[in-house]
Amino acid sequence: MTVPLLDVSLVGAGYLIGSVASAIIVCHIWGLPDPRQQGSSNPGATNVLRIGGKVPAAITLAGDVLKGVLPVTVGQWLHVESPTLAAIALAAFLGHLYPLFFHFQGGKGVATAFGALLGLAPGVALATLGVWLVVVVLTRLSSLAALSAGIVAPAILWWQNYPSEHTVVLGIIAVLLIWRHRSNIQRLLTKQEQHIGEKS
Repeated sequence: MTVPLLDVSLVGAGYLIGSVASAIIVCHIWGLPDPRQQGSSNPGATNVLRIGGKVPAAITLAGDVLKGVLPVTVGQWLHVESPTLAAIALAAFLGHLYPLFFHFQGGKGVATAFGALLGLAPGVALATLGVWLVVVVLTRLSSLAALSAGIVAPAILWWQNYPSEHTVVLGIIAVLLIWRHRSNIQRLLTKQEQHIGEKS
């Protein structure tokens, strides 16, 4: 079976778009330290919030979400098949984790995963956002909220009978989120994890 060139191109474009590290670019524009070398050393919105404040963090968050939703939405506009859409979503997520343009040193992928899910299944994305918000309000722990939402997402997709490839891809993303948060999990277990807004 031959894979159409369009499908391959869209998956590759998804990875390249995911490789645009919003946190690093925003911090450079704002004259802030490299987020890979400051705070939690994670190039993501939560760390940008710690080292730079709300405005650059919000822009970082928007950029990371857009990296996930944009390539999936383009794929939908071009009417590619469901397996290709799932592959595009995973490619964008992997681009954020291992960005080609930044020595493969990326973030943990929470916002980009949300953006990809928003493109694939908006209703499920809003449900997982609700989980994230509830956990954040109750605990003020971004990592715990992200892990909770990441684990819930594939379960909801399966329960709602979405295409199996979507469920599988979100399952892979959930496993990678857990792996990327392994140090956070250790700190959560020892009650040493930083709360949102807390300075390093």
